[in-house]
This record gives sequence, C-alpha cells and structure tokens, in this order.
Amino acid sequence: MKPINVGLLGIGIVGGGTWDVLNRNADEIQRRAGRAIRISVVADKDRAKADSIVKGKAKVVADAFEVVRGSEVEIVVELIGGYTVAKDLVMEAIGHGKHVVTANKALLATHGNEIFAAAQKKGVMVAFEAAVAGGVPIIKAVREGLTANRIEWIAGIINGTSNFILSEMRDKGIAFAEALKDAQARGYAEADPTFDIEGVDAAHKLTILSALAFGIPMQFEKCFREGIQKLTKADIRYAEELGYRIKLLGITKKTNQGIELRVHPTLVPARRLIANVEGVMNGILVKGDAVGPTLYYGAGAGSQPTASAVVADLVDVTRLITADPEQRVPHLAFQPDQLSSERVLGMEEVETACYLRMRVQDKPGVLADIARTLADGRISIEAMVQKEPGEGEPQVDIVLLTNRAIERDVNRAIARIEKLPTVVGAVTRIRLEQLL
Repeated sequence: MKPINVGLLGIGIVGGGTWDVLNRNADEIQRRAGRAIRISVVADKDRAKADSIVKGKAKVVADAFEVVRGSEVEIVVELIGGYTVAKDLVMEAIGHGKHVVTANKALLATHGNEIFAAAQKKGVMVAFEAAVAGGVPIIKAVREGLTANRIEWIAGIINGTSNFILSEMRDKGIAFAEALKDAQARGYAEADPTFDIEGVDAAHKLTILSALAFGIPMQFEKCFREGIQKLTKADIRYAEELGYRIKLLGITKKTNQGIELRVHPTLVPARRLIANVEGVMNGILVKGDAVGPTLYYGAGAGSQPTASAVVADLVDVTRLITADPEQRVPHLAFQPDQLSSERVLGMEEVETACYLRMRVQDKPGVLADIARTLADGRISIEAMVQKEPGEGEPQVDIVLLTNRAIERDVNRAIARIEKLPTVVGAVTRIRLEQLL
C-alpha cells in the first residue's frame, strides 16, 4: 500500500520533534498503522531552518496555505499555534477534505465547536491528543478508554510551568518572583509568562477535557481562572504544616446543579499521589463511576513527548482514513447530535472547602469574632492554627481550614472579616479539595 502523505505546518520545537520521531520509528509506525506515514511537504517561514532539518527528504515551502489547498497531502499537521492564522489554515484544510492533527489547545478551546462541526459535515477527522498534557494520552483515555463510565470529575496539574514554580517555592522556601525567574532561566517559562501563571493555558486544556468528559460544547469563556502569582512562601509553608500541598489545578465536575469548570491554586492532601507530582510534570486524576479514580502522569510539554502524541494521532487517522465517517470515534466522545446543553456554573455557585489566612492584631477575642462571622455565613471551621507573634510584634497570622461552603457565602464572610477592626489587610483564600 502506498504511503500516506502528510503536510507539516511549522517545524519548530514540536514540529522538529514530530519529524524526528516519525523518521526514527518509521518501521515500527508502519507495522502499527498498516502503511507508511511520510511527511512529504513542510511549511515554515524560515525555509533555511526547515531545509536544514528535512535535508531534502521533503518539499519545503514558505506558504502554509499552499499545503492545505494542494492535492499532495491527505493529512495536515498544524503546529503553528495561535488563534487566527491557525484557524484559517485548519478550516481551509477541512474545506479541501483533508484530515487534521493539531496540538493547538487555544484554538480548540476557543473555536473547537466551529472546527468540529465543519469536520463532521465534510466527513474528515480532527485529532488533538497533543493539545492536552503533551505526551500523556489523556484525550484517548477519556474519549475511548473510559467510555463505559459516567465521568464524575477531573482534576489535573496541566501546566508544567506553574507546577515547577510551586515546587521550587516549596522545596527551596523562595518567593514567587524568584521561582518564576528560575523557570525563565531554565526555559520552562516564557519571557511573558501570563498564560501559564494566570491559568489561561490550563483553562484551555480543561475546557477540552470537560467537553470530552461530559459531552458539552467547548465553553472556554465560562471557565473560572485564578493564577498563582499572589501565592506567598508563607502560604506554601502553612499548607505544608497542615498536611497539604498547593497545586494549580484544573477541576471540572458534574453536579446536580450543573458543571463546574475552574482553574485555581488548590490545597491537596500531601498523601495524594497527585500532590507529589513535582517540577514540570503533569498529573491528571479522572474519577469514573465504574473504575473509580485513575491517574495519568507524564511530561506535559517538550519536543519529543508532544511529538509522541502527534504521531499517535497520525497513526489513528491513517488506520481510520477509509472507515465510514459515521463509525469513527466522535470528536468530543459523544455523538454530535447528543451533546448536552447542561449549563456551566458560575464560580459563586460552586461549593468548596477553603484555607483562609489573615493577619490580625494580637488581642483577646479576635478569633471569637472571626469564628462568629463565619458561623453567621453558614461556614464551619475544620481546623485552625494561630501562629505565635514575634518578639515585640503586635500582629499575628491566623490560618483556618473551613468545611465545604458555597463560594458566594465565603465571599461575603471574607468581606465582613476584612472589615473587623482587629483584622489587618486582605484575607488570603485558597480553595481545598480532598480528591476522593
């Protein structure tokens, strides 16, 4: 059988890794796919760089639209990134009847509904394993491996940069700014780290996982996001003393009220496996009603791990390229006409336990006032730590762990506590999950 021809758009870090893996493991891949998979054309604005990588084994062009509009390739691999040109290229490829493999989580989270609808209408596949958690096969696990289950929740460390920063803060006792600087020096964080540290990247990925888990459309704009930039080394230390670690988690749950979709720093019991995912690694817990909690761990980024997922998608598409489109695995796991209209909850409707840290004047009755304020808001205290003041210090830290409460009630209680005359400055709130 003749090789299947692939057009590669972008031969940067992931594109270069894809070229390398596909060529290095060509024989093994052909045995699995049933036919050879060959990158016949590469599009990259830096043609000299592309030529130095492919060494004459593929045609190199500067115009990516030349690839998606031409008749030479059957599968287009989009590794350019971004929302604009990448979307135009993907839609153009679909319009010309080409299958698409992409690692572009931002594109799918924001325009996935439109892209999948177009692909469904045209009878082509859009594969995106590399869009979430790099080389960890979480998309296939949720979409296919757990098909028998009613997914209850997903909680994941899905941004390696933030996880590295938090690991450094805990291990070395350093402040956020210093840990971020170290991440940038090592190449783990961009010069502008906004997407990573403010939870945007994790929200893109969580939006995709939530759609797969619960059969809902992509709804990135409804995902609550809170980053790690305000965390202090004191919070990291206090959490540790209480038996917890702080992780930036993407959490999506199906409740009787609706679907939760949220990214924020979270206290996790230190004994949980996911609490011990350190550095730039990713870890994702998926709870199914039949299988229980399952954990997926591995490299969430990098040339070779992400290329592993891209090539796996190429193999899947190659295997199914002649199949009846109606018999293929649906893009979002559920049949397109069976997607749910179940609403995504606003954060103020979500119920979580909380860690609350406040700076107070070292006077009698302060804790009683705080406890009374929380009780008036229907919030009960699970644990409390009052730190000893330093010599001559008139102020002290109080740390509370609450039982589960509605976010709206917690917000009101925090506002009232901050107005107490004995409370100095703002209350720090970090949500807490047991992940049982």
